[in-house]
Amino acid sequence: MSYPQDLQYTAEHEWIRRTEDDTVTVGITAFAAESLGDIVFVQLPETGATITAGESCGEIESTKSVSELFAPVTGEVVSVNEAATENPEVINDDPYDSGWLFTVRATELPELLDAAAYTALTQEA
Repeated sequence: MSYPQDLQYTAEHEWIRRTEDDTVTVGITAFAAESLGDIVFVQLPETGATITAGESCGEIESTKSVSELFAPVTGEVVSVNEAATENPEVINDDPYDSGWLFTVRATELPELLDAAAYTALTQEA
Protein backbone atom coordinates (compact mmCIF):
# COMPACT_ATOMS: atom_id res chain seq x y z
CA MET A 1 0.00 0.00 0.00
CA SER A 2 1.31 3.47 -0.78
CA TYR A 3 0.48 6.62 1.15
CA PRO A 4 0.16 10.22 -0.09
CA GLN A 5 3.52 11.99 0.07
CA ASP A 6 2.01 15.39 0.97
CA LEU A 7 0.62 14.14 4.30
CA GLN A 8 2.15 13.49 7.70
CA TYR A 9 1.20 10.48 9.82
CA THR A 10 0.97 9.29 13.41
CA ALA A 11 1.79 5.85 14.79
CA GLU A 12 -1.92 5.63 15.72
CA HIS A 13 -2.82 5.77 11.98
CA GLU A 14 -4.10 9.32 11.69
CA TRP A 15 -2.93 11.70 8.97
CA ILE A 16 -2.73 15.48 8.74
CA ARG A 17 -2.62 17.79 5.74
CA ARG A 18 -1.18 21.21 6.47
CA THR A 19 -2.55 24.35 4.85
CA GLU A 20 -0.82 27.69 4.40
CA ASP A 21 -2.11 29.01 7.72
CA ASP A 22 -1.98 27.10 11.01
CA THR A 23 -4.96 24.90 10.09
CA VAL A 24 -4.59 21.18 9.48
CA THR A 25 -7.05 18.63 8.14
CA VAL A 26 -7.20 15.33 10.03
CA GLY A 27 -8.27 11.86 8.92
CA ILE A 28 -7.44 8.20 9.36
CA THR A 29 -5.22 6.31 6.95
CA ALA A 30 -6.30 3.70 4.42
CA PHE A 31 -4.40 1.18 6.57
CA ALA A 32 -6.60 2.06 9.56
CA ALA A 33 -9.81 2.06 7.52
CA GLU A 34 -8.96 -1.34 6.03
CA SER A 35 -8.00 -2.76 9.43
CA LEU A 36 -11.24 -1.54 11.01
CA GLY A 37 -13.46 -2.97 8.28
CA ASP A 38 -16.78 -1.34 7.42
CA ILE A 39 -17.07 1.88 9.42
CA VAL A 40 -20.63 2.39 10.68
CA PHE A 41 -20.34 5.30 13.15
CA VAL A 42 -17.93 8.11 14.01
CA GLN A 43 -17.93 10.39 17.02
CA LEU A 44 -15.84 13.48 16.32
CA PRO A 45 -14.87 16.42 18.54
CA GLU A 46 -17.22 19.38 18.42
CA THR A 47 -16.37 22.59 16.60
CA GLY A 48 -14.71 24.93 19.10
CA ALA A 49 -13.38 22.09 21.27
CA THR A 50 -9.72 22.08 22.27
CA ILE A 51 -7.90 18.83 21.58
CA THR A 52 -4.47 17.73 22.78
CA ALA A 53 -1.99 15.76 20.70
CA GLY A 54 -1.90 12.10 21.70
CA GLU A 55 -5.17 12.19 23.64
CA SER A 56 -8.44 10.60 22.62
CA CYS A 57 -10.79 13.00 20.83
CA GLY A 58 -13.41 10.68 19.38
CA GLU A 59 -14.36 7.16 18.39
CA ILE A 60 -14.69 5.16 15.22
CA GLU A 61 -17.02 2.18 15.26
CA SER A 62 -16.88 -0.54 12.64
CA THR A 63 -18.58 -3.87 12.18
CA LYS A 64 -15.51 -5.39 13.88
CA SER A 65 -14.79 -3.08 16.82
CA VAL A 66 -14.79 0.37 18.39
CA SER A 67 -11.50 2.30 18.25
CA GLU A 68 -10.44 5.54 19.83
CA LEU A 69 -9.51 8.43 17.59
CA PHE A 70 -6.38 10.22 18.83
CA ALA A 71 -5.62 13.87 18.22
CA PRO A 72 -2.51 14.18 16.04
CA VAL A 73 -2.04 17.87 17.00
CA THR A 74 -2.99 20.28 19.77
CA GLY A 75 -5.39 23.09 18.96
CA GLU A 76 -8.98 24.20 18.44
CA VAL A 77 -11.35 22.24 16.21
CA VAL A 78 -12.47 24.57 13.42
CA SER A 79 -14.78 22.30 11.45
CA VAL A 80 -16.10 18.74 11.33
CA ASN A 81 -16.87 16.73 8.20
CA GLU A 82 -20.64 16.31 8.58
CA ALA A 83 -20.73 14.06 5.49
CA ALA A 84 -18.47 11.57 7.30
CA THR A 85 -20.69 11.56 10.40
CA GLU A 86 -23.84 11.11 8.31
CA ASN A 87 -22.33 8.53 5.94
CA PRO A 88 -19.33 6.94 7.70
CA GLU A 89 -18.69 4.57 4.80
CA VAL A 90 -17.09 7.50 2.96
CA ILE A 91 -14.11 7.05 5.29
CA ASN A 92 -13.55 3.53 3.93
CA ASP A 93 -14.17 4.64 0.35
CA ASP A 94 -11.96 7.75 0.28
CA PRO A 95 -9.99 8.26 3.53
CA TYR A 96 -7.69 11.00 2.14
CA ASP A 97 -10.20 13.27 0.45
CA SER A 98 -13.96 13.13 1.03
CA GLY A 99 -13.43 10.94 4.12
CA TRP A 100 -11.48 13.57 6.11
CA LEU A 101 -12.70 13.94 9.70
CA PHE A 102 -12.08 17.47 11.05
CA THR A 103 -9.88 20.54 10.80
CA VAL A 104 -7.86 22.07 13.63
CA ARG A 105 -6.22 25.46 14.16
CA ALA A 106 -3.03 23.93 15.46
CA THR A 107 -1.11 25.49 18.33
CA GLU A 108 1.33 22.59 18.62
CA LEU A 109 2.54 20.13 15.99
CA PRO A 110 4.36 17.16 17.47
CA GLU A 111 6.93 15.13 15.59
CA LEU A 112 5.06 13.23 12.88
CA LEU A 113 5.99 10.56 10.34
CA ASP A 114 6.49 11.13 6.62
CA ALA A 115 5.04 8.68 4.08
CA ALA A 116 8.20 6.52 3.99
CA ALA A 117 8.35 6.18 7.78
CA TYR A 118 4.63 5.41 7.97
CA THR A 119 4.97 2.79 5.23
CA ALA A 120 7.77 1.14 7.22
CA LEU A 121 5.59 1.21 10.36
CA THR A 122 2.65 -0.47 8.64
CA GLN A 123 4.86 -3.15 7.08
CA GLU A 124 5.98 -4.12 10.59
CA ALA A 125 2.35 -4.56 11.70
